[in-house]
Amino acid sequence: MTGTRIRLLREDDWDGVVALEERAYAASGLSEGREALRSRHRASPETCFVLEHAGGLGGYLLALPYPLFRCPDLGRSEAADGCGDAGGRAGTDERGDGGRGSARPTNMHAHDLVISEGLRGRGLSHRMLRHLEHTARASGHRTVSLVAVRGSHVLWTALGYRARPEIELPASYGDRAVYMAMPLDPAPARPSQARDARSSLHHSTDPIPGPHPRAEVV
Repeated sequence: MTGTRIRLLREDDWDGVVALEERAYAASGLSEGREALRSRHRASPETCFVLEHAGGLGGYLLALPYPLFRCPDLGRSEAADGCGDAGGRAGTDERGDGGRGSARPTNMHAHDLVISEGLRGRGLSHRMLRHLEHTARASGHRTVSLVAVRGSHVLWTALGYRARPEIELPASYGDRAVYMAMPLDPAPARPSQARDARSSLHHSTDPIPGPHPRAEVV
């Protein structure tokens, strides 16, 4: 869309982000508040984005590495070291969640995605998720997850996310929340990397490397 761009979230964006979050979730009891939102950003500022539109804030996406099949609890902030408690969301306003361990997770969790009311229905939530997927793939993550709330899982199914209703979620997400995940294909190797990889095969007895396995989300 002309006049829109995705960029990293900045300090002066927080008033707008909190206002969008409250309008999207307060009425349904899913709002988590400024401090919890900021704690997600502190955990992974390089994967939290805003959508600029016509000089204003048209939406935001907070994401952070979290172990697959876990997500943040909406009632708790991330710990100071970025390792949160288990429990996330993604609604028709668009939102998802994740959890972390001592080793850096290979899963990227889309914790919270909101598009402003006047811009919905234009594919901008999809555009922001694709931007996150590209970022996650480039940094070596193997999967992307989210938590769909208020029956919004049909929206994410169309983008390739698979519902995992057997995954237990924190009560803070409500009765209709569903955990979803999607595998990421590895980022294509640059020509120099490909040459190095081919060369190394002549000096290794390991099996020829292939794509990352997809078993963890199927």
